[in-house]
Amino acid sequence: MMMQKNIVWHPSTVSKAERQQLNNHKSCALWFTGYSGSGKSTLANELDCQLYSLGVRSFVLDGDNVRHGLNKELGFSPKDRVENIRRVGEVAKLFVESGQIVMTAFISPYRADRSQVRKIFDRGEFIEVFIDCPFEVCEQRDPKGLYQKARKGEIHDFTGIDSPYEPPVSPELTINTEDYSIQEAAEVIIRYLERQGII
Repeated sequence: MMMQKNIVWHPSTVSKAERQQLNNHKSCALWFTGYSGSGKSTLANELDCQLYSLGVRSFVLDGDNVRHGLNKELGFSPKDRVENIRRVGEVAKLFVESGQIVMTAFISPYRADRSQVRKIFDRGEFIEVFIDCPFEVCEQRDPKGLYQKARKGEIHDFTGIDSPYEPPVSPELTINTEDYSIQEAAEVIIRYLERQGII
């Protein structure tokens, strides 16, 4: 994708550091990745609730929700998946610049895409959270009935069936939603954010 000419970056008058100081916490992107049905959206929203109760400004960018608007013209081909994640990465970056903690709940199946997103953030502001739930468990859960449709051939390019998933090599956090309740998993992330001095 080519950068347009005659575009000049306009710096913000209020800095990210000043926004963080006003919020009384640092900002970051928690990038949830894993199979459909692993619990990404459920966990991100539980974490959002827990952060809210602590007075932390946060927001969830959910894969399905973003495809209702910003990315509604994108499909699930490899090319469209790359563009989907690129756009979400840029939006997440804006949230971090605004001084908030943003959770992104996207399958984001390709390592290269996640790596590219990581590069646009300052050091320590991109936190990859691998929701390491076994594929068989995700398929059994099938909360949206998508696995069943994919097995019948009604959905194509479905991650784990006819499209690959590349798990993270060294994520900041790995959480198996088989081992933890959603509340416990959110508390694990809260403790991590406290240890990192983010909240």
